[in-house]
Amino acid sequence: MFDGFEEFDITTSGATIHGRRGGSGPPVLLLHGIPETHLMWHRVAPRLAEHFTVVATDLRGWGDSGTPPSTADHEPYSMRAIARDQVEVMRGLGHDRFHLVGHDRGARCAYRLALDAPDVVTRLAVLDVVPIGDVYDRANQAFSLSYWVWSFLAAPAPVPERFIAAAPEVLVDFMLETWPTVQDAFPAEVRKAYVRQFSDPTTVHAICEEFRAAATLDYQQDEADRGSRKIACALLFLWSQEGQVAKLYDDPIAIWRQWADDVRGAPVPVGHFIPEEAPDETTRHLLDFLR
Repeated sequence: MFDGFEEFDITTSGATIHGRRGGSGPPVLLLHGIPETHLMWHRVAPRLAEHFTVVATDLRGWGDSGTPPSTADHEPYSMRAIARDQVEVMRGLGHDRFHLVGHDRGARCAYRLALDAPDVVTRLAVLDVVPIGDVYDRANQAFSLSYWVWSFLAAPAPVPERFIAAAPEVLVDFMLETWPTVQDAFPAEVRKAYVRQFSDPTTVHAICEEFRAAATLDYQQDEADRGSRKIACALLFLWSQEGQVAKLYDDPIAIWRQWADDVRGAPVPVGHFIPEEAPDETTRHLLDFLR
């Protein structure tokens, strides 16, 4: 997988970021979700690379990227800090402006980056999330039961870290077996890589810190921007027709229209892991939007 791509490690002001780059043409940055790494794009990135210069990275704290020390307020793992890494990586590769595509955690990094650096992002695609402020403001019993992983990972240290250390594959298997509708979407070597990162205590702590930041700093920053700042570029929103976004929100695309003026999108008839479960449809949507 990723034939023709080269691996890289770039040191930013906050962390060392691992990724791959391939293709030629306008630059596109792909960001992953939980429990994944950049490997989640292995069926999509090579086809985008026929038209674009494609960069896929591991977010700070994930995969083979760095895990810098955190702080009491979790700021090093806020999406604002994680987004800065990605801007610096793309500049280091020679791209001052680029298209941006994110799934799950990567989508949260992507829209924060678009808000904080509007001159950098030319087009933005977010997959299967709504903004963190809207998530918490609309939380109810159904959210509490279906999104328990959020609360679990955001619990005070070292509680989730200790539980995950006892059986890392249990949490990863739960996500990979209950969130998708296409059960053979994860090749053995990819699944092994996802479990491997949850077997490393330093990585697990970094991931938990990200969720703690989401419940505090990320939420506060969303609320500070609500009604005062909007995403300046065109936005594509794809969501799982079978997943929690569709179940919890009657009109999720309307939520994004509060955050950007140029919004289009569609549900995809698979589970949460849209690029891995429906690579053909994901690629078609992205090509239509980015070209």
